Amino acid sequence: MDKFDILVIGSGPGGYVAAIRAAQLGKKVGIIEKESLGGICLNWGCIPTKALLKSAQVFEYLQHANEYGIQVSEAKADFGQIIKRSRGVADGMSKGIQFLMKKNKIQVILGTAKLAKNKMVEVTDSDGKKQNYQADHIIIATGGRAKQLPNLPIDGVYVIEYRKAMSLEKLPKKMVVVGAGAIGVEFAYFYSALGTEVTIVEFMEQGLVPREDAEISKELSKIFKKKGITTLANTSVERIESNKSGVKVFAKNRKDGTEQVLECDIVLSAAGVSPNLEGIGLEELGITLEKGLVKVDPFYKTNVEGIYAIGDIVPGPALAHVASAEGIVCVEAICGHHPEPIDYNNIPGCTYCSPEIASVGHTEASALEAGYELKVGKFPFSASGKASAAGAKEGFVKVIYDKKYGELLGAHMIGMNVTEMIAEIVVARKLETTGHEILKSIHPHPTMSEAIMEATAAAYGEVIHL
Repeated sequence: MDKFDILVIGSGPGGYVAAIRAAQLGKKVGIIEKESLGGICLNWGCIPTKALLKSAQVFEYLQHANEYGIQVSEAKADFGQIIKRSRGVADGMSKGIQFLMKKNKIQVILGTAKLAKNKMVEVTDSDGKKQNYQADHIIIATGGRAKQLPNLPIDGVYVIEYRKAMSLEKLPKKMVVVGAGAIGVEFAYFYSALGTEVTIVEFMEQGLVPREDAEISKELSKIFKKKGITTLANTSVERIESNKSGVKVFAKNRKDGTEQVLECDIVLSAAGVSPNLEGIGLEELGITLEKGLVKVDPFYKTNVEGIYAIGDIVPGPALAHVASAEGIVCVEAICGHHPEPIDYNNIPGCTYCSPEIASVGHTEASALEAGYELKVGKFPFSASGKASAAGAKEGFVKVIYDKKYGELLGAHMIGMNVTEMIAEIVVARKLETTGHEILKSIHPHPTMSEAIMEATAAAYGEVIHL
């Protein structure tokens, strides 16, 4: 029987990062994966979706090339080639993970894992053959999958989830997207940009990206409306009817009770993520769950000695970079390095529709609810020289400071490349930087990032370019 110091179940951005960090610290490491190295994020999530979105953005650029003084004959989107490029990007990244496993001397075990007593894991391969492995420490990183709604059963034909949305054979004429979080608005933008008539149905009253600051949601709604994307907020899907001619979605407004029928070719269910906890032996070992997730301490220990859990199966944002950070903290704690616990109030969130959205920390509403007196500043990209030159004047940067001490409570951005800009705020908050310090830090001109300085100046009544 193979014996490991650390055995990781799942090779997504939590699992493979944990495995590599453990190998760096001199441990004998094994990693178990039932599908493809890299997990959902690399194969069916973060990476291939960004490839799809880039194709959509290039197509939009070509359609507006004359605005940049460039004449282009009629651009046509080859849907099949766009899908093929996305799959190629994912395949290349998966091969990169294989290389990293070999480089770090991590044993890859292909099959489905189930926890057993005495720190054992039973792995069943594709032929049904079972083999047992033992480890001093076992990290569960099994990730998540698309959430199933009771009124919207996913059949893979008429009602699909994100995996199928990345591999359709042809472009649908009409699509209804259920759920307006990151997954929903990204796919809505992608399909709309290529010519699909898209309607978004969102249960929450705020509408698009309901977890974001209200002003971000309002701005994206305005932009999506210009793009021809219809949004039905505060609306529930009561039921669907499907046949060879298409799908009927019966939607009900939760405020006034009015109902309408939406006809489309296909429905994308984008209502969130469910953790992959079934059939992995949690019940047999008595591992404690809380609200459907594995209960862990700040270093990801479960209530069972030697068993840990990270990523989408534990409380916290179901984000790739969170899982990776948790994996590193978990392994470093196992190895006696005394890591600092993760500050979950300083986790950046990014949405890659066009324009992009990025945020971290308190929204204005949550900061007020927490009892802070605020200084709030906004700077629109319409006043940015770089944004004007780039033809990307949509959106703004909004910063929120504590009035008393100048603490940077949160920031919310919508615009071109803001997912690259949010890191400045994350680092500033980690260093407990004040509004005055950001205001007096010289930002390069012309850049999109100077909007952070300008928004801060607006909060303090010192803005120059507004």
